[in-house]
Order: sequence, then structure tokens, then C-alpha cells
Amino acid sequence: MDAAIDRRTLLTGLAVSSFAAMGPASALAAARRPFFERIGRPIGLQLYTLGDEPQKDMVGTLAKVAAIGYRDIELPQLYGHTPADIKTAASAAGVTLSSIHLAATPGGGSALMLTSPTQRIVDDLGTMGITQAVLPIMLFPANFRPNKGETFQSALARAIADAGEDLWKRTAALLNEKAAALSPHGISLGYHNHNVEFASIGKTRGWEVLTRETDPGFVSFEFDVGWLSAAGLDPAAFLNRYSGRVRQLHVKDLKSSTKVNHALSMDPTEVGAGRLDWARILPAAQKAGVRNFYVEQEAPFAVTRFEAIQRSYTYLATLSA
Repeated sequence: MDAAIDRRTLLTGLAVSSFAAMGPASALAAARRPFFERIGRPIGLQLYTLGDEPQKDMVGTLAKVAAIGYRDIELPQLYGHTPADIKTAASAAGVTLSSIHLAATPGGGSALMLTSPTQRIVDDLGTMGITQAVLPIMLFPANFRPNKGETFQSALARAIADAGEDLWKRTAALLNEKAAALSPHGISLGYHNHNVEFASIGKTRGWEVLTRETDPGFVSFEFDVGWLSAAGLDPAAFLNRYSGRVRQLHVKDLKSSTKVNHALSMDPTEVGAGRLDWARILPAAQKAGVRNFYVEQEAPFAVTRFEAIQRSYTYLATLSA
């Protein structure tokens, strides 16, 4: 027998014997490292979770976030700060700013919007080192306002139903237009779902219009698995279906008391304390193309917001999947 082959056979046999000698429990533990350690990706945070804390003290907020262990940050807005100040705070804390939500509804003053001039978006995101922008919700129906006695959620659901397919086609057209404009500058554009996208509109749904009308070469998606579950969908199966079109994930949990709905309603909780099966969802997300995982939690909170993100981080940092 060839000496090299014989040596490889011997070493392989020794390795297998050593692994087997560890016993079933030890062997399994050695093979299943924590998910985020195994894939080499950071646990991120969508700062929306912290309410107005970033607006009051961006430097202190990012320092606390980093002390917990978060290293990847998604901004929901600029909070009235300059891009340069936000970048300085992030650098001091040792965190990366990888994504920002840019709303389409016109804002006042100096708010940065998806509808802002392309060069301003490019310059502001460039200052912060951000290469991913996300439209956080569809275009609002024209002249939207709640009727007397309506909640915001029920009013929005009604207005979306009344607007029909055109609302979603206009949203898709905006995404295509802005994605094409930003792409040459190295900025990608995605869309973040809630559960309103999955309400029936005649024979279709808003989500079906969005995925059909947007250009897959330019427009990606940021899946919010909490809202997917609130809409009655299986997040892992949904990720498998849209593999290749999803880049970012909102890691959001909800209580089992949450009823299936399409009107922005859920009973939120910390990641790992709810009903979602993260051992299925996270590997499905990675396989589908997700590279940024942002913890996000809706109000109301049972504990302080910082305690909530601490609990979510602790759970995710030790989760084997």
C-alpha cells in the first residue's frame, strides 16, 4: 500500500475514534457551535428598538449597545444629528453602520428621505460608510388620515384596501427608480415588510405586486420575520421561497398570543422569549442570502429597552442552529 495513503487512513481512523470516544453528547456539542460564531457574522441591532435614546444621546447610546456586544447597526433615521456626528459616535463605540431606513413620505426640515436628491443620499451615506438603504414601508395612500373613532392601524388597513393594486405598483416604481439611481454609487436598495403587504386585494396581494414589479437585479428585500409570523406565514419557508432576493433580516419575536392579522398588530417580546423557531429561521436566512441580522423589538416593552436588547443578544449569542 502507498505509504502516504496508509498514513492518511491511519490519521482519519484516529480522528474518528477520538470523536467517537467523546460520547454522543460531547460529540454533538463539538459539532454545533453558536450560530453567529459558526457563520462569522455579527449580531446587529436596528436602533428603532431604543426609541428616542439615540436622539437624546447618540454617543452614549452606541457605547451602551457596543458594551452589550452588538457590532452591526441599522439606523431608522438620522435623529436630527449630522451624518458626520453619527459616524464619529459609531467609530468611538467600535460599531459599523451598515444600513439605514429611508422613508418615502415627505418629511420636514433636513430629514433624509428616499425621495431626497440622489446626490444628497449618496453623500450622507458615504459619510457614514453605509452601503445599504431600505424603504421601511410602502407609499402611504393619498390624503391618508384616520376617520373619527379609528385607530391608526385600522385606518391604514382600510386605506390600503381602498387604494388597491395601484398603491403597490407606485411603490415598486419608486423602488426601481431609486435603486437604479443609487446602484452606480455602490448603494443597494431594499424593501422592508410589515404584515399589511399580505392582505388580499381582489385576487392578489400587495406583496405579490411588489415582487412581480420590482427589478430583482436592483431591488432586494429586508424580511421582518416578526411581521411575517403575524401575517400567518412560516418565516423559514418564506425565506426558502425568496432565496436570492433577501439580504437583511429583522430578528423580531412575538408572543403566542399574537393573532393573525394584516393591520400592524402584534404582541412583542424579546428574541428567544416568543413563539418563533430561531433554530430553523436563522439557518434558512443564511442559506437564502441574508448577511445582516438586526435585532428589533416593537413596543410595548415588559422591561427597559436596554434590558430587552441585552436579553435578545444573550439568547442569540448562545443559540446553536
